Amino acid sequence: TRGGGSITLISSIAGLRGLYGVGHYVAAKHGVVGLMRSLAQETAEYGIRVNTVHPTNVNTPMIRNDVVARGFRPDLDRSPTEEEFAASARTMNMLDIPWIEPVDVANACLFLASDEARYITAVTLPVDAGSTQR
Repeated sequence: TRGGGSITLISSIAGLRGLYGVGHYVAAKHGVVGLMRSLAQETAEYGIRVNTVHPTNVNTPMIRNDVVARGFRPDLDRSPTEEEFAASARTMNMLDIPWIEPVDVANACLFLASDEARYITAVTLPVDAGSTQR
């Protein structure tokens, strides 16, 4: 029987490209893409769509902490200020923002779950301010 539905997995820009110094993270996020592609094939006959969302840096504690901030500014012998961290993070994106908000990721997931995306499956959807095109 055809149940229908949608599954959205959250990956990262690291699931679409390499990033310096975080090979373990890149490998894991590429794995999410492989899982999505396999699940999309396995569930299509049941009308279930499977996709991934790939955010750039998101304004969450995973990014907004001293360890990550220092990683963005290794040239400093101290923790960067908010402005210094944001300026460095902006260089990752084509659009002039340092990070996106969690609601931006949620909205992409809502779209993929909606009827407007009823024929979208096995896609990687960047929500990345253009960072994968840099």
